[in-house]
Amino acid sequence: MTPSITIVVPVYNEADFIPRALPLLIAAADASGAPYTIRIVENGSTDRTADVAKIAAGEADVIVDSLPTPDYGAAMRHGFLEADTEWVVNFDIDYFSADFLTQLLDQPEDVDLVIGSKRDPASDDKRPFVRRLATRVFNLLLRVILDSRVSDTHGMKGFRCKLVDDLAPQVMSTTDLFDTELVVRAERAGYSIVEVPVVVAEMRTAKSSLFKRAPRTIAGLIKMRSLLPDR
Repeated sequence: MTPSITIVVPVYNEADFIPRALPLLIAAADASGAPYTIRIVENGSTDRTADVAKIAAGEADVIVDSLPTPDYGAAMRHGFLEADTEWVVNFDIDYFSADFLTQLLDQPEDVDLVIGSKRDPASDDKRPFVRRLATRVFNLLLRVILDSRVSDTHGMKGFRCKLVDDLAPQVMSTTDLFDTELVVRAERAGYSIVEVPVVVAEMRTAKSSLFKRAPRTIAGLIKMRSLLPDR
């Protein structure tokens, strides 16, 4: 039997974009052949994101949650902990892939975490040079600050629900780094991690500024080092 999937998508002020993106995400989930639920987690939006998402979902199995405060990581945490399927997948509303879902479902039962790595040699990263460079720098910081051996923690990922149940309640980071801390905790706890190649083709120019995110990301990684268990 094909494993079931919950796809968690945090969104903020996306009322203009969701009518275009959500039908494509639903089509990608349909193409996987797996039983799925898409959980859109609107957080702190000042537009009609939640209402528009419900309309754009049509008859698909889409749940729309609303949280009061803008916080990407808190939204992801909420969606992960609400999931009751075998796999929990993290997609962004402008970056998702049916091929990633296919690779996820092809994994053997002993694999706990699948990372769609932008740094995999077989990946096709179509982003601008500055964005690719930022990924390389972030990976270097992961290695230097957290002694992590994974090549990527941002982007598409799939977690076994047991891993989420075990580790997500322990994660203290929110904002940009909830998923990074969850991945590194899984790595240190000895969970089986597989990295797969992906095509990185975002549907629009990035909304968030790298220069604004960089200082808080570095500070967050340094703080995270004191929160994580030893290897």
